[in-house]
Amino acid sequence: MTSQLAALNRWVDDVARLTQPDRIHWCDGSDAEARELNDLMVERGDLIALNETTHPNCYLHRSNPSDVARVEHLTLVCTPEREDAGPNNHWMAPAEAHAKIDALFAGCMRGRTLYVVPYCMGPIDSPISRCGVEITDSPYVVANMRIMTRMGAAALARIEREGTFVKGLHSIGELDPERRFIMHFPQELSIKSYGSGYGGNALLGKKCHALRIASHQARSEGWLAEHMLIVGIENPQGETHYVAAAFPSACGKTNLAMLIPPEGHRQAGWKVWTVGDDICWMTPGADGRLWAINPEAGFFGVAPGTSAKTNPNALAMLGHDTIFTNVGVTADNQPWWEGLPEGTPVKDWQGRDFDPARGPAAHPNSRFTVSAKQCPSYSPHTEDARGVPISAIVFGGRRESLVPLVFEARDWTHGVLVGAAMASETTAAATGAVGVVRRDPMAMKPFCGYNYGDYFAHWLSFDRPGAKLPKIFHVNWFRKGADGKFLWPGFGDNLRVLEWMLQRVAGSAGAEETPIGNLPHAADLDLAGLALQPQQVDELLRVDVEGWQREIGEIGAYLDSYGARAPAALHRERQRIADALEGCRETA
Repeated sequence: MTSQLAALNRWVDDVARLTQPDRIHWCDGSDAEARELNDLMVERGDLIALNETTHPNCYLHRSNPSDVARVEHLTLVCTPEREDAGPNNHWMAPAEAHAKIDALFAGCMRGRTLYVVPYCMGPIDSPISRCGVEITDSPYVVANMRIMTRMGAAALARIEREGTFVKGLHSIGELDPERRFIMHFPQELSIKSYGSGYGGNALLGKKCHALRIASHQARSEGWLAEHMLIVGIENPQGETHYVAAAFPSACGKTNLAMLIPPEGHRQAGWKVWTVGDDICWMTPGADGRLWAINPEAGFFGVAPGTSAKTNPNALAMLGHDTIFTNVGVTADNQPWWEGLPEGTPVKDWQGRDFDPARGPAAHPNSRFTVSAKQCPSYSPHTEDARGVPISAIVFGGRRESLVPLVFEARDWTHGVLVGAAMASETTAAATGAVGVVRRDPMAMKPFCGYNYGDYFAHWLSFDRPGAKLPKIFHVNWFRKGADGKFLWPGFGDNLRVLEWMLQRVAGSAGAEETPIGNLPHAADLDLAGLALQPQQVDELLRVDVEGWQREIGEIGAYLDSYGARAPAALHRERQRIADALEGCRETA
């Protein structure tokens, strides 16, 4: 036995002594194992088999009503120095954290099976990929990890070859909100999660490893672990450019990743290829470009709002081999959620007879877990070991006013400031109030595993001689008019904005320089076939100077919150924009 597998075995033995399971099962990722686990969960009531005719091999899981979203206030980054975790994270000293959570783990798996889940984040043979092992007492977690990662024997073989892995220990515990923590130990490359069975809290390969721990790894190793989709845009000439885009959860990431071009673009030969819908790992290549992989193998998407109108590709992939969590069901046992035009729910997400007076049939953060390979727009390059080259990076969020439909950063430093200044209205993907505007840099606020000031400096460090960095853009699909209605149609028509971006990358499209960045003229966008009035287009592309002066002041106060760790280059860039805005007012 290699030293690495010996170390893994010792860790499993140590955890078993602490948690005292009835038995230990090492997962191999096989089809037979998956069938046995599904049968076990159906027998126990953890899964409900759905209509075998309409949804073969699909299951419904209902989580505890107190366990339906990420719990950011109970998610901790445990570094020796509080300042290294930063004001963007909740912190606890490692020794105190281990003692607190290990007391919860003591004896928690009595009567349960301990599952050892070796997994690889990313293509199994990619140098960008990283491996981990999750120990869990939840077969539901095992089933989801099998879909979301490259799990099993091949991952264990890579761990043996590579000699390193991220350790993740998870137990559902008693599902008591008062006994719930998700703790990260970046220097130790380890995670401990107790008391939750919900996706992001329990599938430790996802947000915990692929973002919080990986962002720490990426900083020390010279790459980027980001909360971004990856989409390939193929033009009529057959050229494909890849775009990475960051949006807070439930703000249209999956819809953009699986975008279907509008009819005129489809007829002209435009195609869209899905590489990933949530997480992107990027590393500089020998050619100076950033090359990216999707570390995940599946989609853990938000169900409500997913329909043939909003995301036909997502809906098309959910007809078989899918795990649904916290959706409603129809009389003939089909999954149902708000946004579907057909079907009538008879049971809500808690298994109660559906009563609209008690709320929606599906929880607003209900989910589907499905293999990426089932997506009709799945890119054949998703498994490429070297990844795909990124031409553009896009930041965005929900803003009803102020922020234009799209603008381009003038250079990399400005682009980093644009990402650092991102703000969005909160959604149901996290606990707490919905609709509150909060600053969420690079959509990484809940996921950056270290001080944001250091994170911004890491981003800036990629601008060095020989680098051929992507252009950076910001979009806002959610701007509203005076009547309270969205100005931009969104969905497939978002390709019209991406088309302008890629033309800017190629140097073939015009733009108007403004203090906040370069905006398209109305004539630079292909708006053919849209029922947009000229005044609506003007409003979409309008820069409210006074409003932006207030915004840029708030951005300064936000950067100040990171003290000396906030890079001076971002302060200078912010001041440059403030001066340019003041110049606009003086000449107006």
